[in-house]
Amino acid sequence: MHIEVHLFAGVAEAVGARTWSGDLPEEATVADLFARLAAEHPSAAALLRISFASVNHAYTTPDTVLVAGDEIAILPPVSGGEEALFEITDAPLSVENVLKKVRNPLCGAVNLFVGTVREMTEGKRTVELAYEAYTPMAVKTMQQIADEIEERWPGAHVAMSHRIGRLEIEEAAVVIAVATPHRAASYEAGRYAIERLKEIVPVWKKEVWSDGTQWMGHQQGPWNPLRPGSEG
Repeated sequence: MHIEVHLFAGVAEAVGARTWSGDLPEEATVADLFARLAAEHPSAAALLRISFASVNHAYTTPDTVLVAGDEIAILPPVSGGEEALFEITDAPLSVENVLKKVRNPLCGAVNLFVGTVREMTEGKRTVELAYEAYTPMAVKTMQQIADEIEERWPGAHVAMSHRIGRLEIEEAAVVIAVATPHRAASYEAGRYAIERLKEIVPVWKKEVWSDGTQWMGHQQGPWNPLRPGSEG
């Protein structure tokens, strides 16, 4: 069967392309696909070992059987009617616009998180950051996080915006707003939102330093997007 695979961040860089297409045997699995890519592109093998695959916008296990026509993406570890509550955009972020999406007459508190580009990290001077995302799945997983929050903290309203493209020092990379009836829940749910975003939303950043570059992903331990959300 013939398949096409979307590649992102460091995997795309190692392979030298944003997509890979080829023929695999019927009943081939995600593990078979990874083995094929590692054999064809040894420089990507180490990163592939810690990457996950998504099939039709859902994270999958290595034994998942692939079918011709599936939308497949390989995702290296990560560090998107009415106006969209969840978005991936290349435009500068507006804190006020995200705040307006969650304000409502029943909320007594709004927690705002704004992640910005800092200049110094562990002694290295950052020149700029470059973000990219698997947009349809990023938006879908943002919605998943909001659903988890609303289940744990009833009455919560959530909005998230993440910037992609090149960002300068002090620019906002992500804005999250969580409105709740009471203040304690807004603190707890707001922290849950950003930590969960770093766990499962397929967004990557490339740090451009004065002496080199590196793709950065999830920074809070081994990456496993199939793990259920942590307790609030």
